[in-house]
Amino acid sequence: MILERIISGAQTGADRGGLDVALALGIPTGGWCPKGRRAEDGKIPDKYVLMEATSSSYPQRTFLNVRGSDGTVIFTRGAIEAESGCALTAKYCRAEGKPCISVDLGRTDFREAAAGIRKFIVDEKIKTLNVAGSRESKAPGIALEVKRVLELALGDQREA
Repeated sequence: MILERIISGAQTGADRGGLDVALALGIPTGGWCPKGRRAEDGKIPDKYVLMEATSSSYPQRTFLNVRGSDGTVIFTRGAIEAESGCALTAKYCRAEGKPCISVDLGRTDFREAAAGIRKFIVDEKIKTLNVAGSRESKAPGIALEVKRVLELALGDQREA
């Protein structure tokens, strides 16, 4: 299993956890962020190598990341709320016919989550993975949890 790229919108939380693991494992990053490169903690760091959408619209950048990927993993701590960004991401995956897996870190053991993600990547032949999910302000510590799960799922990426 070799991922060619991990993309996201680089919002705090799950998005950044995914991009940070990619950087640590030598996997190229990318994706789309809102015009102005704004996140809840300020300007999105340049190290993630993101393109700016034509507007500051969260839905636009979410759609571009779903469309630009082969599949999406959505990390939450708890069920996906009906009117949340995570629900919007899942909706766009369905509309674009892109595979999507949801991981509730509040109910799933990290090793089990990692195994499920690994299987998803292999079974769906994912080369570009979109990582989305809860923001740090909604789920404190989720970025570290996402990093831990993805390190377990992708840890052999360097040797593959």
